[in-house]
Parts: sequence; structure tokens; C-alpha cells
Amino acid sequence: MRDIRIIALDLDGTLLDSQKRLSRGNVEALEYAAAKGVHIVPTTGRFFGMMPEAVRELPFVRYAITVNGAQVYDRERDEAIVREEIPLARAVEIMEMLDGFDVIYDCYRNNWGWMSAALQNKAQGYATDEHYLKMVREFRRPVADLKRHLLDTAAEGDVQKVMLFSRNDDPEKKELQAVGKEMASRFPEIKVTSSTWNDLEFNNPSAHKGSSLARFAEHLGCGIENCMSLGDGLNDLTMIKAAGIGVAMENAVAEVKASADYITGTNDEDGVAKAIYKFV
Repeated sequence: MRDIRIIALDLDGTLLDSQKRLSRGNVEALEYAAAKGVHIVPTTGRFFGMMPEAVRELPFVRYAITVNGAQVYDRERDEAIVREEIPLARAVEIMEMLDGFDVIYDCYRNNWGWMSAALQNKAQGYATDEHYLKMVREFRRPVADLKRHLLDTAAEGDVQKVMLFSRNDDPEKKELQAVGKEMASRFPEIKVTSSTWNDLEFNNPSAHKGSSLARFAEHLGCGIENCMSLGDGLNDLTMIKAAGIGVAMENAVAEVKASADYITGTNDEDGVAKAIYKFV
């Protein structure tokens, strides 16, 4: 049995069920692992304050890998252990490119979301479901023009992530594919991932869950082989491949399942708990 000292958990589609709830079965499994001295580390595309309260309030959660790996946060010390951000000028260039497509976009900066008000007002036609619509409306601070705001407040630093949604009535994802092609041509160094069918997320190339998990493990004095990661989406792929044990949910995308060491139950079947009891 491998000595697991860190469990890295994606949230949406993994730890949380389809209704974005944290089940009692998963909580009990996390408590079981924490009692054995295992670090429970939420690993998400969200910033820390955007994680569900039920996760943030777990007493054994001290660390979180957030914004797809752009930050590793220590809540006890209220500081970032790792920061990997997109340079401000490059983030603005990406947004200028996105202005040519039928998408809405925003960014994370200093652990909050920012968005042009005109794009936020269009969110109903782009957010995949009520969950994403709620996030866009409640966790994005509207400004008159996002690019201008970022430049006018340059002293506040670089950008953690740029994120977009294409229209939710484009099931063939033609606009999303066009954006992806343009990104690959103009900004090949930017890391492109997704967490739902009609979004794309852009990070600094060194900001991904696998790299941040490895650096976090080193910070704690252990190796990546002592980590178990669990996920379902493409933004989980790097940590699935990197960890000593990479676990894909049964509801994961095909590429994640193909790269995993083990496939557990779905997020609606306490798949996280099943994997914990098997490997910890």
C-alpha cells in the first residue's frame, strides 16, 4: 500500500455531487483520512473564497490549490505558498483577441472575479446552467471596461486566470473551437483547459494543478508519489498524471479516465469516499 500523505480533490464533478452538495458519505471519508494525518487539499479552478462554504468550513482543510494551480493558499497563515500568474499585459492582449468572438469573459485577480458589466449582463445566454450563472453574477465584480480597469490598476498585480463562456445554444462548440485555434496560434505558451462543455480557462503555463501539487508536496517535505489526486475534467489531467495515485471519477471525460490509475464511482455515488477507503 502506498503511503498517501496528501489527497488533492477537485470540487465540481468530483467531491461535490451534481447539485453542488457535499455528501455525508464523502465528509466521513475525509474525516477518516484526516484522522490518519493525511492532508485534505481542495484543488479547484475557483479562488478560495468562491469555494462552497461546506468545503471551506471543514476543520481539517488548511491548504487549497486554487485557480487551476495559479495559487496554493495556506488559510492558517493567510498567505500564498505558490503564485503563478499571467503577466498583466499578456492578459489584456488575450482579452483584446476575445473581443472578436461571441463569448463572455472575465478574469480572476487577487482572489476575486472581475468582468465588464456589459458582458455580465449577457450571462443568461452563455452560462451552462443556474450554478454557473450564479457564479458569474455573484463572484464577478462588474466594471465599465475590464481591460481598462486592469491597466488603470496595474499596481494591484497580474492576473490569475482568464475564463470565457461561449453561447449555451451552440452544442457543436464551433465558436469555442475557433477561439481555441486562435489561442494556439497567437498565445501558444498559455495553458488552456476547461471545466464544463462551453468554457475555456487560460492560465500561466506553469500554473496547473499537477505542478502546484508537486511544489506543495515538496513544501510539506514529501514527494509527489505520496499524493492521491481525484478529478473529472481536463483541468484535473495534470494532477491525475502527476500523483502517485491518479483517480478519475466514473463521470470524468475520456482523456482523464484514460490517464488515471484507477476509476472510482461517480460524484453522485460518493466516488471520492470509495477511493479513499481503497487507498488510504
